[in-house]
Amino acid sequence: MAHTAADPRPDEEDSELKRSITGRLLFFYTLGDVLGSGIYVLIGLVAAAVGGAFWIAFALGVSVAAITGAAYAELVTKYPQAAGASLYVNKAFGSRPLTFLVTVSFLAASMAASGSLAVGFASYFETLWSAPPALLVSLAFLALLVVVNFIGITESVWMNMVMTFVEVAGLLIVLVIGIVHIAEGNADFGVLTQIDTSGDFGSPALAVLAGISFSFFAMTGFENTANVAEETIDPHKAFPRSLVGGMIVAGLVYVLVSMAAALTVPPDTLAESDAALLEVVKAGILPFSTDLMTTLFSVIALIAITNTTLVTVVTQPRVLYGMAREDVVPGVFAKIHPTRRSPWVGLLFSGFVVGSLLVIGTLVTEAGGGIDLVGRLATVTVVLLLAIYALVIVTCLKLRGQDEHDRVFHASTPLLVLGLLGNLAILYFTVVDDPHSLIWCAGLLGVGLVLFLAEYFLGSKGTGSRTPDVEPHH
Repeated sequence: MAHTAADPRPDEEDSELKRSITGRLLFFYTLGDVLGSGIYVLIGLVAAAVGGAFWIAFALGVSVAAITGAAYAELVTKYPQAAGASLYVNKAFGSRPLTFLVTVSFLAASMAASGSLAVGFASYFETLWSAPPALLVSLAFLALLVVVNFIGITESVWMNMVMTFVEVAGLLIVLVIGIVHIAEGNADFGVLTQIDTSGDFGSPALAVLAGISFSFFAMTGFENTANVAEETIDPHKAFPRSLVGGMIVAGLVYVLVSMAAALTVPPDTLAESDAALLEVVKAGILPFSTDLMTTLFSVIALIAITNTTLVTVVTQPRVLYGMAREDVVPGVFAKIHPTRRSPWVGLLFSGFVVGSLLVIGTLVTEAGGGIDLVGRLATVTVVLLLAIYALVIVTCLKLRGQDEHDRVFHASTPLLVLGLLGNLAILYFTVVDDPHSLIWCAGLLGVGLVLFLAEYFLGSKGTGSRTPDVEPHH
């Protein structure tokens, strides 16, 4: 657990980024990113794999993610700096190639997630206004979030908190529908114990593992929180409470919403829907117009997707910024805008890469590539992040006894080992179930090779990347 207050650590005073995120804002930042859009679009897929007891997959999945979050909380209280997993691996192993691989893997996962969410945003937007081309909507959506991020981190986090309240309100609507359905005596609680073994997964354990794998995209996002450590007020106190607490609350919401959906709508109906929670609304249990509720829920889903995507856009340039200061990527990514205090070079670069991913993916799809762009990018995100999560837990254990001080949060060692095994099991199943995802992972990782070669052959080792291009802001 966290210890008593002490003098600020030197690394807290050596940042060019502006410290403006309070513990409360950090909690909602975590909650909003973990809840995000996954719960709105993935329930049907998980229900198809597991059956009526698909809430178990969400409960186990978020438990593994929360344990991983505890590892992040320990590491961020040791090293409250931008760059997250990349920084921790660099501290533990001192290997620039390995650190760069983690950096590019995280960026690739984040960019794949941004692309998947932007396509999902366009799909929901089409239900309200079908005139603009989907690619144009996706690119405009991405550009808007880049502008918000450029304006400043405080504005981004406040926007995140407002959208979190909206998306939680949408989930509360589902819970109220479930409660009314139960109160009317129409709920069959036996469905909550039914695991379907008649499909692709012949045993209850495999069905639940498949459900965890399919749902894990909804569990991710907490790792982004570590990347705003340099912009958080008193991170040693704020992170353990806000990061782990946000994940626990999100997990509770996931389980309750899953139960409400299963009790209200037959699991087969959920499994056949691309927007399963809309099926709950369409059940007509509340005394409101179904068309009105459907439109309202589409708007809420758009806000949820915006919330999640905003956090990924916030994260990408900060990873580049942090690792530029560690001489892992070119020092130009350490540039901070003189008035907005934003890592603008990294922001423009990441926006360009995600935009290119959207254009290329759309062209491949329209050319008959036979892919589900949203699903494939989500799987790529999960594969890359699970590998990083496992490595972060190993890193946390390896750094035990190093850089200790009286404000470090200490996660339970047995829980960390359990979390490591859980991440590896989900990763193994995901890759076996969709081996083609590795090809996409390799393609995205290859984008970073140019950056690595540029820094390796042209970078000034240990010099320019730590040199501020503007006067530090105090």
